Amino acid sequence: MPPEEEEAPYFCLLFKMTPDQIAYTVFGVVLLLAVIIDLGLLSKSSANMSIKKALYQTMFWVSLAIGFFIFLWFFEGSRTAVEYISAYLMEWSLSIDNIFVFILIFSFFNIRPDHVPRALLIGILMAIVFRIVFITIGVALVERFEWILYVFGAFLVYTGVKIFTVKQEEQFDPIQNPVYRLMNRLFPIIHDDISGKMVVVKNGKRFYTSLFVVVVMLATTDIVFALDSIPAVFAISQDKFVIYTSNIFAVLGLRSLFFLLKGAVNKFVYLQQGIAIVLVFIGLKMLAEIIHVKVPVYVSLMVILICLIGSIVYSLQASGKNDRLT
Repeated sequence: MPPEEEEAPYFCLLFKMTPDQIAYTVFGVVLLLAVIIDLGLLSKSSANMSIKKALYQTMFWVSLAIGFFIFLWFFEGSRTAVEYISAYLMEWSLSIDNIFVFILIFSFFNIRPDHVPRALLIGILMAIVFRIVFITIGVALVERFEWILYVFGAFLVYTGVKIFTVKQEEQFDPIQNPVYRLMNRLFPIIHDDISGKMVVVKNGKRFYTSLFVVVVMLATTDIVFALDSIPAVFAISQDKFVIYTSNIFAVLGLRSLFFLLKGAVNKFVYLQQGIAIVLVFIGLKMLAEIIHVKVPVYVSLMVILICLIGSIVYSLQASGKNDRLT
């Protein structure tokens, strides 16, 4: 019996599969079940989610991601597991920032609350597909041109500094958004939410509604955020499995996270600064490898946790003080 088979878990030997094959299979099954649950049990196109329900669903998605971390710890080892949870937390924190832009989009286009869940679901499913495409391209580029990691590092430092200094409300302007302007030129658009439809026919002519515009903008906005998050996850791990799973698990919980944070946008005013510090750290970590300085993944995990928790706590304290003053 080969040495690697002797070290493999009993479950792997029983099904004659490698730990990697087991991990990919489990992730595929979990992803399929998660999408089915979200499309069916947890999603109703005409239902607006309450904060309580959103909290429970967010806890479900986070628990699912943590459960997968525990699974990886036993089947792939502690290093892969820690890389995964570090990448997931990185992506999840960036997703929170993404959510605030989603809220601005729905508010700007005046989408009815009962039409929001379906639009979010479609936009997020499109975002998952786009992320898979972008990650595949990124992995291929890194495998062919390893020096591109240093470009990613410099880009993350620049992005982190920019995010730290730019006010949240200035980060997104629908009127100036190039995707929105392009859609207005290419498609006949009725700037109204008409019964939750994306396409309507008037006088024999097809028109696209505000809901259609919102769905497209949700997906393309996530692509913009992926330009930050995917290079960031490469700084934590170059393992394709870690990159794919951490990104997809973070995106899956966006819908419930949206409803959880919808009424609390102003309570996390310093979160983007915490995210910015993480991006700068991750970028410098990548650049440090030029001089052969390698930061352990456990250190990255600690920095991400400290910045994320610290910025949330500080934001809530600042919000509480403002509420008392008013």
